[in-house]
Amino acid sequence: MEQLKKTAEIIKQSKHLIAFTGAGISAESNIPTFRGKNGIWNKYNPKLLDITYFKNNSDLCWKHITDMFFSVIDKAYPNYAHYFLYELEQQNILKSIITQNIDNLHQKAGNKNIIEFHGNTRELICTKCKKKYNVKDFDLLKETPKCLCGSILKPDFVFFGENIPVDAYKKAINEINLCDVMLIIGTTGEIMPASILPYEAKNNGSLIIEINPEESNYTNKITDYFIKQKAVIASNKLKQFIL
Repeated sequence: MEQLKKTAEIIKQSKHLIAFTGAGISAESNIPTFRGKNGIWNKYNPKLLDITYFKNNSDLCWKHITDMFFSVIDKAYPNYAHYFLYELEQQNILKSIITQNIDNLHQKAGNKNIIEFHGNTRELICTKCKKKYNVKDFDLLKETPKCLCGSILKPDFVFFGENIPVDAYKKAINEINLCDVMLIIGTTGEIMPASILPYEAKNNGSLIIEINPEESNYTNKITDYFIKQKAVIASNKLKQFIL
């Protein structure tokens, strides 16, 4: 309890608090993580999200991508951990969220200042001319979506073999340079280059608060305060001392 009070006080007194979120925060909204016992890679082959393989096997890839992401995300709703971050933003305590997630749940919860480091599932992008479309304009169960130029569309999130969007990367680095406290929620720190962001924050003098049910790659290296709980439970407890 004393650790929670101390952590809450640090959050309240922060000058530029940012959150860094991963799959763990959305797992409690029934969106499967990529790794672990029930992870996506236990059911699907990772090459389905390899950009070269996708371009050569778009019909096959789209069939599985629809099952992997769109059919699940459409039915998902934010959980209390998402709403906790929204409430922190409303109180002008939280300045931004850098998320690795593509599920749009931070937006659904109401947050505005979100940096989607890996893109999103709201839009599709042409593999040739880069024109973007709203995913709702297509019936993904019936057709492989194509651009007006005739080329295949892909989800507007980062595939293996693609770079992080330049704008998202620049915004993330800017927030890292400004922050004095980083709140890590639901990420193990295994995916490069996103995983280096907390290290950059630490190198710039930020305090690191981590919420994870198990230790991560950050816990014994850069974390200052570790709350070993699921995101929803920890968020509910912290709220008592903050809001």
